[in-house]
Amino acid sequence: MQSDKSAMIERPTEKRVEPVQRTSGPGWTIAWILVVLVVVLLVAWMVFRGVGARVKAATALRQETQELAIPSVAVAHPKMGAMKDEIVLPGNVQAFTDAPIYARTSGYLKRWYFDIGAHVKAGQLLADIETPEIDKQLEQARADVKTAETNLKLAEITTNRYQALLQQDAIARQDADQAAASFRANQTMVDSARANVKRLEDMVSFEKIYAPFDGVITARKTDIGALINAGSGTTGQELFHMAAIDTLRVYVNVPQVYSRSAVPGVMADLTLTEFPGRRFPGKLVRTSDSIDSTTRTLLAEVDVENKSGTLLPGAYAEVHLKLGAKNPAFIIPVTALIFRSDGMRVGVVRDGKTDLIPVVLGHDFGTEIEVASGITDQDSVIVNPPDSLTSGVAVNVVPVAGASQ
Repeated sequence: MQSDKSAMIERPTEKRVEPVQRTSGPGWTIAWILVVLVVVLLVAWMVFRGVGARVKAATALRQETQELAIPSVAVAHPKMGAMKDEIVLPGNVQAFTDAPIYARTSGYLKRWYFDIGAHVKAGQLLADIETPEIDKQLEQARADVKTAETNLKLAEITTNRYQALLQQDAIARQDADQAAASFRANQTMVDSARANVKRLEDMVSFEKIYAPFDGVITARKTDIGALINAGSGTTGQELFHMAAIDTLRVYVNVPQVYSRSAVPGVMADLTLTEFPGRRFPGKLVRTSDSIDSTTRTLLAEVDVENKSGTLLPGAYAEVHLKLGAKNPAFIIPVTALIFRSDGMRVGVVRDGKTDLIPVVLGHDFGTEIEVASGITDQDSVIVNPPDSLTSGVAVNVVPVAGASQ
């Protein structure tokens, strides 16, 4: 019994392991195909995502480059200034009458009597010219007149005799007609000789140079002994230059916006830097009645009395036109001004592009300046514009901090 129990204890319990069967069939093939497709799609999606990211980055870089290529400008809107019934315009002071003095005969300058700065009256003798050739020609012409008159007298006597003989039928009519024709020809020669004498006498009278009007000698361009050629321009030499300065003309270009108010009779004052605090009264006397298509301005003439000779022709002046209607003025930073050879300009931005506008300035307040015409309060004025700024350039607008928008 014990041996049987021992045998039973020592013998382990044996388990039967079933062999694993390998699965196969069409279902597994489809599964593997789906796995491969998923992997391929995943790889393709990752590749497409990478390409799209690179394209998007390139597009963004291109757009950023284009945006950076467009310059940025700081702009501000003009501030409304005080309502003005006076505009200040630059003016050119000119003599009322200004003329060069030329000789009408050729010769040598014998003497001059007035130098620059001399005030002369109309008809006053300025210079003498010596013309020996013309003097001799005049003597010869007078001798030719005497010869022609002698021949005329002989022809008259001959004609009278032939007419008497013709009445007696002592000569042929042809001879009488020839004598009459000779008389008329001699009469014509006398008239021609006398006309030549008159011409030469006039030339001799031109030996004396007289002042054509009351004025001042502004230039003397000859001296004693100088050879004088008759004529003007390139063929002749200017002897003197005269200007009438009792009344001065001042020409101003009035902006188109004020053209309806700039009419004859409008009062004006002139101010010059050499006369601080002093004003010279004048009056607008005439306009061109036409707007210049280039500058869009009206040419006007202001006459100023100058009996004392205080004002000098050729000077620059500021003309204060006192217009009847009140006109608004605008104030901009002085840094917005652009100095060009064709005048003062202000750069503005319109429809995303620059435009250079001609302006007329008023009072200068230091850091700011008054603009009488050219811009409105709706314009975006470029502050601190570059010197190379031109019209038609696309720009990005950056408002100035603290400026009115």
